[in-house]
Amino acid sequence: MSNSQDIFNAQSIQKDIFERLKSGKPVHHSDSEYFKINDVATRTLKLSQQLNSSDNTDAVRNFLSEIIGYEIDDSTIIFPPFYTNFGKFISIGKNVFINHACSFLDMGGITIEDDVLIGPKVNLITENHPINPNERQALLTKPILIKRKAWVGAGVTILPGVTVGENSIVAAGAVVSKDVPDNTIVGGVPAKIIKEISNEEF
Repeated sequence: MSNSQDIFNAQSIQKDIFERLKSGKPVHHSDSEYFKINDVATRTLKLSQQLNSSDNTDAVRNFLSEIIGYEIDDSTIIFPPFYTNFGKFISIGKNVFINHACSFLDMGGITIEDDVLIGPKVNLITENHPINPNERQALLTKPILIKRKAWVGAGVTILPGVTVGENSIVAAGAVVSKDVPDNTIVGGVPAKIIKEISNEEF
């Protein structure tokens, strides 16, 4: 493939608003492709109403699978109500448990690996806005990653760009603005390291 073809392909990819959302560059409401975001959000709202009126976890899993665009493993349980404003950029592994009233703002991408526990009323927020008031309507996004066997306690808020490490625990009510190392317990506002999880505790 020629260099000119490579440049053309790169430009084409960069022009896609979903790629730009995940790149972390500002996306403005005036963007010519912003209607694509609105289309996804409208579809997600409709499916969310069905999800949250479901009376069994199989139906909830099926509706959430439709929202995010692939089949969630049967070992994963989600209790309604469950809220997402977008859904297209959520990835959920096997044997995950998500308790009641969680809210995922996922335009920057949310990845939840296998065997993760998420308590009630947890907020995962990948979306932000510029400090400049003249630019504040723009979207800025950074992904959230929750690694294997992590436990996120009730009422936790995880902010854009945060990785929660493998086996780690985020104590109830914490606000997490920085990465959590593997095998660590954090808590507080803002969250700070409380202790490390020793091998004896595995």
